[in-house]
Amino acid sequence: MAMTVFRDLRPEKLTGALPKAQVATASPPSRWSMPLSVFHETWWLDIAAEGHWSSARVLHGNQLLGDMPYYIAHKGIWHVSPLPPLTRSLGPAIRPLGLDPAHEFRHRLHVVSQLIAQLPHFDCFFQVFDHHITDAVAFALHGFTVSARYTFQIPVTCSAAAAWRRMQPGTRNAIRGARTTIEVRLIEEPGDFVRFYEANLASRSRKNAYGHAVMCELVRAFVERHAGQVLGAYDTSGRLAGAIGLVWDRHTMYYLLSTRTPDAHHGAISLLLWTAIQQALERKLTFDFDGFADASTFGFLNGFGGTLTQRLGVERVGTVYSMTRMLKRKVAEHVGQDFSPYL
Repeated sequence: MAMTVFRDLRPEKLTGALPKAQVATASPPSRWSMPLSVFHETWWLDIAAEGHWSSARVLHGNQLLGDMPYYIAHKGIWHVSPLPPLTRSLGPAIRPLGLDPAHEFRHRLHVVSQLIAQLPHFDCFFQVFDHHITDAVAFALHGFTVSARYTFQIPVTCSAAAAWRRMQPGTRNAIRGARTTIEVRLIEEPGDFVRFYEANLASRSRKNAYGHAVMCELVRAFVERHAGQVLGAYDTSGRLAGAIGLVWDRHTMYYLLSTRTPDAHHGAISLLLWTAIQQALERKLTFDFDGFADASTFGFLNGFGGTLTQRLGVERVGTVYSMTRMLKRKVAEHVGQDFSPYL
């Protein structure tokens, strides 16, 4: 089986160091040409949501003005709409009309309000918006709680050499150290990545939170559609020690998944990410580290010198669900368990 190997990754040898990849040739936008993410694609939602999704739409004649996909799920007695598995952001896509800022804002407010009116009743509705969506005023006016989430990005305007200089010294040293014993290769078979991912979870007595079937199908789909890839870090014995999953669209490459063996070189994931960053910049794509949920992940990702970028989150919760969630949180705190906001 043919393998792509990424060899000399030193910043002074960046030019031409990486093979040309098939650039952002995911399926054509099903709606219109605007910065929708790969997570808005119909094929992605069909797999991630296992068909349990719908979309609010606003039409003017035959012209689509607004589109907002949402996930439909049941958690016990609750009817909920979180983000689907492995889907990092969604949000409303609004056709711009090319008006002045004031009229464009009123157009957007009007269309989003109509989209919100079409949403079915959920005990809990929650989405993180694509970073191109810069306001959630309509949601706030309709009773949603609006919050801020954050991610790091390496902008498309940054050169690979500049990206290297922006890193913290510890991150650069980890990459240099890993480079002495690690070889980065493309993992050609998506199933190999999923098996490796789940084996590493099993070694920690954990299960795949995304679901085996969904992950297998989604990884295979983005690889076959040339909308993503999986990179592996192989040690000197040829053993796979770490891996990351990447997806991309017309403007951004996203760091989606990562896994490593307990005894892998501490810089293995950093080396894989540095390889991915170089690929993204070569393809004229922004690199998105895809957010962080805790201080440890923040510290690790912050070492790469990315630009902190805000993503808006919106949530609307029913009274009974809210009270039950509050009780669950108190119980979890009392017994020292992790708390999930979704019941």
